[in-house]
Formats: sequence, C-alpha cells, structure tokens
Amino acid sequence: MVTLNFSGVTSIGINYGQVGNNLPPPDKVLDLLSSLKLTKARIYDTNPTILTAFANSNVDLIVTVENQMLAQLVDPQQALQWVNTHIKPYFPATRITGIAVGNEVFTEDDTSSFVTNLVPAMVSIHSALAQLGLDTYIKVSTPCSLAILQNSYPPSAGSFKPEVTTVISQLLKFLQATNAPFWINAYPYFAYKGDPGRVSLDYVLFNPNSGMVDPYTRLHYDNMLYAMVDAVVFAMGRLGYGGIEVGVSETGWPSKGDPNEIGATVENAAVYNRNLLRRQLENEGTPLRPNMRLEVYLFALFNEDMKPGPTSERNYGLFQPDMTMAYNVGLSALSTTSTSSASISLTSSATKVKD
Repeated sequence: MVTLNFSGVTSIGINYGQVGNNLPPPDKVLDLLSSLKLTKARIYDTNPTILTAFANSNVDLIVTVENQMLAQLVDPQQALQWVNTHIKPYFPATRITGIAVGNEVFTEDDTSSFVTNLVPAMVSIHSALAQLGLDTYIKVSTPCSLAILQNSYPPSAGSFKPEVTTVISQLLKFLQATNAPFWINAYPYFAYKGDPGRVSLDYVLFNPNSGMVDPYTRLHYDNMLYAMVDAVVFAMGRLGYGGIEVGVSETGWPSKGDPNEIGATVENAAVYNRNLLRRQLENEGTPLRPNMRLEVYLFALFNEDMKPGPTSERNYGLFQPDMTMAYNVGLSALSTTSTSSASISLTSSATKVKD
C-alpha cells in the first residue's frame, strides 16, 4: 500500500449526478465527500436542496444550465433573473465557482438551436454575474464532447470539425476574454471499446506501457487521456487561441456493461480511476503543458439507475446509492492525524470489491 499525504494537495473533482430514484439525500452526500476529503464537485442542474445542503462546507461547486434553457437565457433580462434566482441566494455560503452552460451541446441530437444559442447565453449569464459583482468568483464555460474534433491523432494534428469551427471560435473568444477554461468530456474507454484489437488497454488505463511519441512534437505520451487533452490544445491553437486552459469536466470507466461493451469491468474501472487519482495527487500536467496542473472531474460519484442507454451508463459510479463502494478505487481517507492533515490510501490491489 502507498499512502500519500493529502495535506495541501489540490483535490480531484467529482461529478455528482442525480438520475436515480434511490440516491442518498444531499446532506449524506456531503458527509461522504467530506470523509473522502473531496473538495470539488459538479452537479447537472441548480438543485436548491443540494445548494442549500452544501452551504458552509469546503466543497467548490460547479452548477449547470440545462440545454433546454439556453434559448431563454440569451435574453439578458432572463439571464439576470436566472442568476438572481439560482445563484445569488446561495453564494457565497455555497462555494459556487463555475456555471456550465449546457452539456455537450455540439453533440446533442437536435444541435441547431442549442449551438446557435450557446455563446449568446454564456455572454448574457456572464453579464448578469458582472452586474451583481460575482463574475470574478464564478467562471462561465461549457463542457464539450470530443466529437467536436476532426482529428485527434497524433495530438499535434488536433483540429476541430469544420461545421463547428465558427461557433467554437466564438466560444474560445469568450473564454479568453473572461479567463475561463475550456472543458472537455474525455473517455478513453470509448476508444478502447470501439477498437480493442488496436488500442492498448494499458495505454488507456494509465498502466506502464511504451506509449506513443508524437512524430511532430517528439512528445511522449504514456496514456490516452493526456493525448486527448493536448489534441484539444492544438486544435485551439489552430484557431488562434493556444493559451486557454483545458480541463476535463468528465472522465471515468464503467464497472459493468452489456456483452458487447468490451472492457467494462470492475477491475478496469478500479485501475483507471485509481491510476488517474494517483496522477492527480502528483499535480501532473500533460506533456504539452507539464507545468500546468490538469484539472479533472471524475465521472461519477454514484451508479445512477435511471440513466437511459446501455448498461454501462448506469455503472460509472465509485459508489452504490447506499454509499457502499462499487469497487475499491483506493480513495479512502485514513484516520486524521493530530495536525488534521488527511491522507489518501492508494492500494495496489483492484480486487477488493463490495457487492
């Protein structure tokens, strides 16, 4: 067992989804996060029960504007009313640090209106925050799926699809002006599932492997997640926005799947998330930006039984709804020392499974 002192180390973030009918109440969730020393979370709405429960805690929270709200919030007055209703009453007691405007807007089935309204809605929300003096505390961004990329391999060839380039350019201009990060939802699991014969499992799981060298930059990559992030950095650079921070708003690995969902196992999920946690505790950056810590939000806190789609969609959680571990990722806070600095236990075994 390796024990790392967690004192003073920036926490990995966690996505706290609520698409389940058997999830614990928010105050119990906060207790769980506190016991794990997790201090950053993201929710997929502005649930007032959660915002109230998380008041006076040490958890930084990113909230979300649902996609169907974008058209309404293009109107500056509607945006101001939304911020006054959903943000202002809870801040600063609840540490809201970001607003995700929509989620994977560019890859929704009905993208036309969502994409058209995305940046205008972000501008209106940011202006509303500025009117209320909150814009320096709360950053406005939007999580994008990697389906926005035309090319991602090698990372130096990263480029956006031509059909999204106009709006992506508007988005990047906004992010640069407001000093906000570009968020991506990045899942090496999907790359492995799609081509397990050619994609190295060790490479996607952060296990020791020979990796790959980008032939143009000569940078060495030993895992796919960092390669995905750097592909986005290069794609932004091609549009003239190379200086914006890229963060991972979602990444994870399912512990269970349908028969055709290759790789969706307890063992792989435990290894992926444990190895990612280890990298986060070391404050790693990517090969292209080694000195800029990569901000990552793990997906997800709980298995959510009402999520549609294949079995894997309901099995990304580190925990079951009864708050027992879905598997042992090694994220267990050891007993607090006399100096109140917590430790995180990173076990070398992925075999301890809680049924």
